[in-house]
Amino acid sequence: MFLIRGLNNLNYFKEKFQDQKLVTTIGNFDGLHKGHKEIIKNMKTAAKSLEAKTLVVFTEPHAKEFFSSDKDIKDRPTRISPWRDKYMRLKASGIDFAFYLKFNKALQTMTPESFIEDVLETFNISQLMIGDDFRFGNQREGDFEMLVKWGEKKHINILKHETFEISNRRVSSSWVREALSKGDFDLAKKLLGRPYTFSGKVVKGNQLGRTIGFPTANIWLPKNNLPIRGVFSVKIQIDDSIMKGIANMGVRPTVGGTHPVLEVHVFDLERDLYGKRMDVEFVSKIRDEKKFDNLEELKSQISLDVEEAKKILEK
Repeated sequence: MFLIRGLNNLNYFKEKFQDQKLVTTIGNFDGLHKGHKEIIKNMKTAAKSLEAKTLVVFTEPHAKEFFSSDKDIKDRPTRISPWRDKYMRLKASGIDFAFYLKFNKALQTMTPESFIEDVLETFNISQLMIGDDFRFGNQREGDFEMLVKWGEKKHINILKHETFEISNRRVSSSWVREALSKGDFDLAKKLLGRPYTFSGKVVKGNQLGRTIGFPTANIWLPKNNLPIRGVFSVKIQIDDSIMKGIANMGVRPTVGGTHPVLEVHVFDLERDLYGKRMDVEFVSKIRDEKKFDNLEELKSQISLDVEEAKKILEK
C-alpha cells in the first residue's frame, strides 16, 4: 500500500500516478469494522472491472477529537484504535493507495468547493463510493448531491455505500465504541469481525506492581481516549508466544493517577519485557476501576481479580 501523508504531498502523487485510474472512498475508518470491510470489498470489485486501483482517503484525528483537543485525554471522545492500528489494518486489507488527510484548522475551514478542487481533483478518480450521510467542507456544507453534480460534470461515477447491517442495525464505529464501553467483547467481536485488541510497546512504569506481588507490563498509549475502562481478563501475544493475564485500563486512582494507563499482569511470567511489542486481546470485563483506601486493599482485590480471570480464561 502506497501511503500519501498530507496535502503537501499531493503534487508528488499527481506527478507519479497522474494516469492511474482510481476507485475511491472517504471516511475516518476507526476500527476498520465489518461495514468498512464491505466497502473495501466492493471497491476492489469495482476497481477490477474498471481496470483501476483502490484509494482510501482517511481523516485523522476524528473531527470530534480535534474540537476537544484542549481537554484532558480521558475527557475526549473515545476511539476504537490509534493511527498505527488503522494504517496496519488498511495495509492488510489489500488497498493500493491510502491518503492520510490530517484534520486541522485548515481542513476545518476549507470550503466544499476547495475540497473538491484541491483534494479530489488531484486524483484521477473513475468512481467515488461514499455514504449518503457524508458531509465535507466548512460547516459541513458539502453533501452527496453536491458530489453527484460534480461527478456529472467530470464524468465520474458517484455511488452510495450500501448499508451493512447486523440484527437490523447499521454497523458503525459508534456501535463498536458503545459495545466496548459496556465491556461487551462478544458483540464487539461480531461487529469488528475479530477480537478487540490493543498493540503497543512495553515501557518503564513506576514498578509499583512488583512491590505488591503483581508485576505489570506498562503499555505505551498514544494520546487517544480508548473506550474501555476497568479490569479485564486478557490474552497476550509477545513474538510467537500466546499467554494469559489480567489488565487494568484506567487512571489508577489508589496511587493518585490522573492519566489513562494500560497495565498488564502476565500469569507465570518473570522475564523482562521492556521494549517488546505486546498484543493484548480483551476477553471479558471483570469489574470497574475503583479507588482503595490503601495498597493492602488493592492487593487483596487484585488476588481476587486474578482468580476470576483464570476461571474465565480456562473456559
